[in-house]
Amino acid sequence: MMSPQEVLLAEPRGFCAGVDRAIEIVERALAKFGAPIYVRHEIVHNTYVVNDLKAKGAIFIEELSDVPPGATLIFSAHGVSKAVQEEAKARGFHIFDATCPLVSKVHVEVAKLAQEGYEFIMIGHKGHPEVEGTLGQLDGGIHLVEDVADVARVQTVQQEKLAVVTQTTLSVDDAAEIMAAVRARFPQVREPKQQDICYATQNRQDAVKLMSRQVDLVIVVGSPTSSNSNRLRELAERLGTTAYMVDSADELQPAWFTGIARVGLTAGASAPEVLVAEVLERVKALGAVSVRTLSGIEESIKFPLPKGLRMDGVAPEAGEEA
Repeated sequence: MMSPQEVLLAEPRGFCAGVDRAIEIVERALAKFGAPIYVRHEIVHNTYVVNDLKAKGAIFIEELSDVPPGATLIFSAHGVSKAVQEEAKARGFHIFDATCPLVSKVHVEVAKLAQEGYEFIMIGHKGHPEVEGTLGQLDGGIHLVEDVADVARVQTVQQEKLAVVTQTTLSVDDAAEIMAAVRARFPQVREPKQQDICYATQNRQDAVKLMSRQVDLVIVVGSPTSSNSNRLRELAERLGTTAYMVDSADELQPAWFTGIARVGLTAGASAPEVLVAEVLERVKALGAVSVRTLSGIEESIKFPLPKGLRMDGVAPEAGEEA
């Protein structure tokens, strides 16, 4: 019976700048204001990260009515609707916004074009918190499409001023296919100047494309709620490689590795490297003797932290607003 001989590590993998920033916002708020700090929705979609922050004193809630008056509240990296923003302000919370700047960019674009009279088509997954947040930037006039079939069903009020936006964590290939359907049906649609799918989602998918062709099995480290992690697993499968997504090394099944010579390993943008290391150790225990990191894009993007989170008496750090 053959057991794995080699592990290929995708590059880049794991945390993106928006996730790094969101986690740091919670940690700094805890250090500066003390526990508890309330966070609306999981700060990022990863079980390990959420449990780690819970242990440090973060309380994750969905309803603002669960937050006591005067408490410190953080919005998750996925962004929130205008209604949630306004309710939080009305309740008098001390608010820090950990919305990823690349999601905020979409919100700003929607607000700007809505003022110019635009109606919108949004490509995204129904019920995902990022989608709810973007749809909730407006009171109406924004139509969600999840696939090509949905595009045919869209009923717009007018077509002269129609713009398209997308969720930032979609499959690049799926989004392109849906965008083509939107363009075919609404030839004059306005597209984003830069695509809305974020650099990290694009880079991790490109790395999986490169890796999948060289391995017999792909393991994606990520939580079931993580959109970009799910897309990595689907992408590997679409390329003809068996793929599994695991929240931790405990979920690995030895049977998956029977007859497998090479294993590819990657992680979604909200999965910490510590989990990748644990999975790697488990695969080595099953017999893998060599580990090779594939070459890929090096990411150096850092987003500034919100004002008011600097530790007292400390000069602003790189990537922090003074």
